[in-house]
Amino acid sequence: MELIYKETLNSTNAYAKEHMDTLADMSFVYCKNQTNGKGRLNRTWISDNDKNLYLTIVLKPQVPNYPYINLTQYLCVVTCSVLKKYGIEPQIKWPNDILINGKKIAGILAQVSTIGHRVKGIALGIGVNLNSSLQEMNLIDKPATSLNLEVNREINREEFLYMLANEFESHYNEFIEKGFAYIENDYISQACFINKKINVNLADKCIVGTVKNLTKDGALLLCENDTNKDVVITMGEIQ
Repeated sequence: MELIYKETLNSTNAYAKEHMDTLADMSFVYCKNQTNGKGRLNRTWISDNDKNLYLTIVLKPQVPNYPYINLTQYLCVVTCSVLKKYGIEPQIKWPNDILINGKKIAGILAQVSTIGHRVKGIALGIGVNLNSSLQEMNLIDKPATSLNLEVNREINREEFLYMLANEFESHYNEFIEKGFAYIENDYISQACFINKKINVNLADKCIVGTVKNLTKDGALLLCENDTNKDVVITMGEIQ
């Protein structure tokens, strides 16, 4: 594990992708501020609070059958484990948002760098609201919260980072070996969407239905309202 700190970056994921050739496997790149932080679907992640966590983990897998599709879910479980150490009960919103009492506290974004058909590396980014004011949270267009607001004290960013890095590294090899099966129970037990009626936005349409469970690969198993048939969804966003 190598920790790399920068004062200001465009984004930690962008830095990781730009320097993928020289960064070592299991490098943890974090910064004080991001000038162009991004979430999923190219959304802006507000990154001007220098006491929050903006982090990218650089991974360079060299094993066959690497569980790429479940990597963000693994980081969800790891982050929830760390949040629990602060006495709170986080929830997971499929596929890779972390909530507290229905309010988003962390988001995850994985981006793969390739050369031709070969994977050069993965930039696995996460933003966690650690020390934000209520006023800052109210500026976000969806319900959001920060760890300090939940526990009524300031959070030490480096302490949180070290716990997250250690938790990630400690279980990483087992996750690589077993894939989603390794985190399935933890992921599902913290999911906030099982047996709930949801809307799932896909690239070209919206599906409405009730989540029955997750598949063995971590995809949504949904009973669609219009057809009353089971549908497996591997990519999308719950609304």
